[in-house]
Amino acid sequence: MKKLHIVSNRLPFSISFDDGNPTLTPSVGGLATGMNSVYKDFSGNWIGWPGVASDSQSPADLARIDALLEKEGCVSVHLSNHEVEEFYEGFCNNTIWPLFHYFAQYVDFHAEFWDAYVEVNQKFADKTLEVIEDGDYVWVHDYQLMLVPEMIKSKKPNITIGYFLHIPFPSYEVFRILPWRDELLKGLLGADLIGFHTYDYERHFLSSVRRLFGYEITFNEIHIDDRIILADAFPMGIDYKKFDDAAIKINQTPLKERSEVHRELEKYFLMDPDRKLVLSIDRLDYSKGIPNRLRAFGRFLENHPEYRGKVTLIMLSVPSRNNVIHYQRLRSEVEELVGSINGLYGNINYTPVWYFYRTMPFQNLVELYSMCDVALITPVRDGMNLVAKEYVASRINQTGVMVISEMAGVVKEMGEAIVINPNDENQMEKAILQALEMPLDEQKKRMATMQKRIRRYDVFKWAKEFVGALNRVNKIQKDFLAKKITPEVGKTIIDKFEKAGKRAIFLDYDGTLTGFKADPQEVQPDAELKKLIDELTESEKNIVTIISGRDKETLSKWFEGHNVNLICEHGVWLRRIGEDWNMLTNASNSWMPTIRPVLESYVDRTPGSFLEEKNYSLVWHFRRAEAELGELRAKELRDELTELVANHNLEIMEGNKVVEVKTGGVNKGAAANSFLLNMNADFIMGVGDDWTDEFLFKELPETAITVKVGIKHTNAAYKLETVEAVRAFLKKLSKKK
Repeated sequence: MKKLHIVSNRLPFSISFDDGNPTLTPSVGGLATGMNSVYKDFSGNWIGWPGVASDSQSPADLARIDALLEKEGCVSVHLSNHEVEEFYEGFCNNTIWPLFHYFAQYVDFHAEFWDAYVEVNQKFADKTLEVIEDGDYVWVHDYQLMLVPEMIKSKKPNITIGYFLHIPFPSYEVFRILPWRDELLKGLLGADLIGFHTYDYERHFLSSVRRLFGYEITFNEIHIDDRIILADAFPMGIDYKKFDDAAIKINQTPLKERSEVHRELEKYFLMDPDRKLVLSIDRLDYSKGIPNRLRAFGRFLENHPEYRGKVTLIMLSVPSRNNVIHYQRLRSEVEELVGSINGLYGNINYTPVWYFYRTMPFQNLVELYSMCDVALITPVRDGMNLVAKEYVASRINQTGVMVISEMAGVVKEMGEAIVINPNDENQMEKAILQALEMPLDEQKKRMATMQKRIRRYDVFKWAKEFVGALNRVNKIQKDFLAKKITPEVGKTIIDKFEKAGKRAIFLDYDGTLTGFKADPQEVQPDAELKKLIDELTESEKNIVTIISGRDKETLSKWFEGHNVNLICEHGVWLRRIGEDWNMLTNASNSWMPTIRPVLESYVDRTPGSFLEEKNYSLVWHFRRAEAELGELRAKELRDELTELVANHNLEIMEGNKVVEVKTGGVNKGAAANSFLLNMNADFIMGVGDDWTDEFLFKELPETAITVKVGIKHTNAAYKLETVEAVRAFLKKLSKKK
């Protein structure tokens, strides 16, 4: 690795002015903490917006800001007030944010917001392209910059790009609502590694890719032309030691030196040692489920009067997007609920809800974490939620209970917490009671387990794991492309071709000479392919054979008048140039009445699929079916057929979006070898794209040139990425007489 560069919406510094001079203050967020060491350790740059609008500062001030940031390895992307408004407040926070958090009713589909998003993403990409070199790594962050990976990859394909999404990726049914869904996915697919907090988000992403684009996905690998893209889950951690150390220091601080917040909390417990504090900390956002939480707490006080005067909810709501109407309404609703609960259940000596609408310094946060008996973290949708991890890290005496929403990404790492549905206020009320009554031994047992897990996988381990995965995907891509026919390799093959006196060339059809379509009858040879075949067969040295799974009637019609041999149905039939069709094997179709009803039942159960009947095989096509359903049904069909064909001489073959049943012992390799008998060809080449062509690659002589189309695992010696690459290579061969 040469360098690793970080690209995020904001740089890890805040800009302030002291007597007209700009100064930098380091940010304290999780991303800033985790990335700070990474980009410096790898001598990279951090590219992002400095946080001040470019049209609110003079050119001289902007230059001074840039100079300060440059000393820290940061590169500024300057945005005007209008760009911030349309891009960040517009598309990012009024379109992507609500949609990805399943609040489709709040989404704004404004074309001008999208245009601003594209323009600003291009600004980030252009600035990144200015500082990176071939071989570098780039790590792009979050939903504000989903187009940047492709923008960089299209200009510098030799850059290894990682992307991490810090919010949920929604299910396909939600994501498909977005008018610009294709563009966003293409932007993300410019990355070589795409990271998510949880496997659920990864699964939703892969489902959208499969359904919208139809790319082949093997486990978590996406195969696109000449690239393999890896998707994986990396649950983000916190700086555990920072919170643990702070909690220890606060605990050891003399009473007189403690903060005002700390002293107020101490007073609360002095009034009654049995009192309990429940903590709620969130940004004031509709995704956090704050009203549900307040209603559940009010219900708890109503149904358990014995806890009135003994339990207080400390609710810290950090201001957010005050100028947006949805957030203004949310704040009003929250404040009304707080007032109602305090009015119903409070008295002169007891306030049920302590409500703070502001930010708090780090020390005060740790004091709250350390002294509150229960943490109530119940978002209705959250990408991760690091507050939950911060609470756990701050519990140095290992007491305390976590009540966590099943909709938060962090829940996957907190099996010892009390897990609730944030929309079920009755369940939340019961969880509060369970948390308050949990014995200390059980609290410590649960907390110790969570602490061990979160301490081990902190933000530094998270960053290290992601960088390690970048190295891994880089190696995977290189391994897959090691067989690629580079210009040098191509020259070697062409030299052998030129020296040969007789050349046998076997070419698969679908996926090799032409691309796939939903209807397999719509891929007849185009004018370019017909011309290429004619040019290739002009030389008497070239013996060209189309070797395909298609039926003989179709191939006869498509290649009528062309000087090619035809092998069809994977090797059942052969027609040499100028001769009639000849059966290469004693195939039978007597088994078809037994198998056909099974395949027809899968056609009935899988909308978009259909049955193709050849002379000696039956093919179930599912290219037009819904992608995931098609894959599921294909697996079911293979399992069912395996039992049925056991007593018949039949084989089950899997092609590209097809399952084919045919007579056993018939394959392209055996057919090709039969064709080559007594030919004495001194140059043999086989080209194919799917599983059925592996027989050809295995059976041809070791000296043969075998070429796989695509980037799958193969027995072939070489690879060409696409149909276009195959045609281009054959074009070069056709010029050698």
